[in-house]
Amino acid sequence: MTMARTWGDYDSAAPLPQGRFRLGSSEHLMVLSRMLLDSHDPYRPALIEWPKLDAETQAKITSLPIWDIAVATEGRASMNVKTFAELIRQPLLKAATEMNAFEEARHKLVLADMVQAYGIVLEEEPAYLRPRDPEFAFMRTGYSECIDSFFGFGLFKIAKDSGFFPPELVDTFEPVMREEGRHILFFVNWVAWWRRNMPWWRRPWFEAKVIAVWFALVWERIDMAKGMGNNTRAQDNNFTLNGSKELGVEVSFPELARICLAENDRRLAIYDQRLIRPRLVPGVMRFVLRFFKAPKAGASR
Repeated sequence: MTMARTWGDYDSAAPLPQGRFRLGSSEHLMVLSRMLLDSHDPYRPALIEWPKLDAETQAKITSLPIWDIAVATEGRASMNVKTFAELIRQPLLKAATEMNAFEEARHKLVLADMVQAYGIVLEEEPAYLRPRDPEFAFMRTGYSECIDSFFGFGLFKIAKDSGFFPPELVDTFEPVMREEGRHILFFVNWVAWWRRNMPWWRRPWFEAKVIAVWFALVWERIDMAKGMGNNTRAQDNNFTLNGSKELGVEVSFPELARICLAENDRRLAIYDQRLIRPRLVPGVMRFVLRFFKAPKAGASR
């Protein structure tokens, strides 16, 4: 992970722009890049002390059908982001994207250490190949994280409140959850900045890529849903759609959606309010919730 050396190339003491700025401006670029760089948590996975769990809790956690896909997802994300960072020439944006790649790789190390600590048996890891189109791979990783983090925030909240994850394990994973929020915020602002700065002749091709990415992600999740119950891999991939049941908590879809929305808003609220937030998934959830009755005041799960 020698890429960390490049992070010192930016001046962390340089003042950030004040007041409102135009999306796509140099001020926007500085704020979105510095948001990621300045909020970096330098924790080291090798120094994490995994809490000792009682037999019942450890059995519940190790039985979750997510660990294979979680490790592989972080491995692919690291490769995709790292490869795209190699193409960036703007120094500050390059440093921030390299930071993103480093943190994705660190997530994989955290998961690998946890797997080893609790005796979770994984399938053989796939090879992480360099993508042929780094921009498309970076976009697919970014938009996929916008979906998975939205539901992941809510499921993490449920696991915490229900006691499925003991407090010590919640504290251990909290830095990873914070980083996922930073990553999707960085990504959606990069998209907004790049849309306004790319050569005009690239715009139609870029928008075609965006559509292709979303089509691929939606189709992937439809395919996962079809495979539920037929194979372990489908169950792994579909955890975000069925996660509350896996956590032993019966939560209706509207309630899960509201929890995810609240957690998404809470986790992103601590960052610079001038940066745009992911809109599509929260917007779809808010639209869908219009067709469900609001819960009565004082109603509990």
